[in-house]
Amino acid sequence: MHFQTASWGSYMSPRTTAMVMSGGGDPLERVERLASESAVVIFSVSTCCMCHAIKRLFCGMGVNPTVHELDEDPRGKDMERALMRLLGTSSVVPVVFIGGKLVGTMDRVMACHINGTLVPLLKEAGALWL
Repeated sequence: MHFQTASWGSYMSPRTTAMVMSGGGDPLERVERLASESAVVIFSVSTCCMCHAIKRLFCGMGVNPTVHELDEDPRGKDMERALMRLLGTSSVVPVVFIGGKLVGTMDRVMACHINGTLVPLLKEAGALWL
């Protein structure tokens, strides 16, 4: 169940995210499962300015990412720790997956955008058609 919002595209409410993840298990497995459910998935914190900027970047490109707001999710802290382990860093959000594959945090996404590899990734994942 995805809910459309005016500015961020596809959004899963905390309740829906909790239902998706209710099967228990390892938080990293939940992250991987959620990351593979849409062409572009962003793990975010609703009050983070970098998260806001990355959501604006994708929406400005015509991409409708699925956004998981970790601070609004009952299991968000566990997922945030799993993302920290995955990335090997303490600065974790925003984290972007494209086509179920980890792209990384803001610096990595912006580097891909600047060097011209972001659009091909989005096309390959089916997030862009033009």
